[in-house]
Amino acid sequence: MLSIIIPLFNEEESLPLLYKELVGNLRKIGGTHEIIFVDDGSTDSSLEILKDIVKKDRNVRVFSFRKNQGKAEALTFGFQKAQGDYVVTLDADLQDKPSEIQKLFGKIKEGYDMVSGWRINRQDSLPKLFFSKIFNFLVRVFWNLSLHDFNCGLKVYTKDAAKSLRLYGGLHRFIPLLAHKEGFKVAEVSILHQKRQYGKSKYGISKIWWDLPDVFTMLFLVRYSKRPLHFFGMAGGALFLIGIIILSYLAMLRFQGETIGRRPLLFFGMLLVLSGLQVFFTGFLADLMINLSRQSKTDVREQETTLLKYQTNA
Repeated sequence: MLSIIIPLFNEEESLPLLYKELVGNLRKIGGTHEIIFVDDGSTDSSLEILKDIVKKDRNVRVFSFRKNQGKAEALTFGFQKAQGDYVVTLDADLQDKPSEIQKLFGKIKEGYDMVSGWRINRQDSLPKLFFSKIFNFLVRVFWNLSLHDFNCGLKVYTKDAAKSLRLYGGLHRFIPLLAHKEGFKVAEVSILHQKRQYGKSKYGISKIWWDLPDVFTMLFLVRYSKRPLHFFGMAGGALFLIGIIILSYLAMLRFQGETIGRRPLLFFGMLLVLSGLQVFFTGFLADLMINLSRQSKTDVREQETTLLKYQTNA
């Protein structure tokens, strides 16, 4: 069974054509399918159009948020509701064509867990293209994952890969990276991309201010979420070392008879030492909390195992 998840927000103009094209291409693929529309709090007539589609097609399910939650939350909800062995995500704006699903579906049959679309000839504005290239470049450099288009809306997943994702905020932009981090095999396939014909984009130039912070959030989550002391320890140690060097230099001047009490450098050095210690111990406490949490979970599992053995013996 194939599950198609379509998150949407105010896409009333494209929905009828999207549904028509999607159903036509699903017939070519063959097999059973379900189409899950997740309405992310649309304020236009998108929900009414979806209700009409549901009445005509028993393979369509519609879920609607009371207010706009964001694409990441809509996708996560769709993953939880999906029942298919393979899951497809597709944007509702028709820039990624439903006919391209077959390409990705064929690739995932080669043994991959997730296949992402690569909009090789992307039809978007120049500023959007420029910032997208910067974003993709940074992700490739930081994590050495050689994909060209991390944020393409068209993707195909195995059931296990889709169910493993818990997205929030802007993490939908890093789905291939998150899947790769969990040990799933990730690939990409070039797809056709066309200009938006209906509605308007929900992401403007300000998107870059959301993308870049998310890059650094992911950098911390992927590399240091289980060992925060490695991050805070390095940062705090660097601040502490610079502060010690400054204070050592001032101490040498003081031994030579110079007055250092009113030098701004003295206060700067003291600030760096104190800040370094504070940052270091922040990491130490975070590391301690994570280890205590792990130990607590281990103890609970051991207690459940012991109880199970006792019940079995009884």
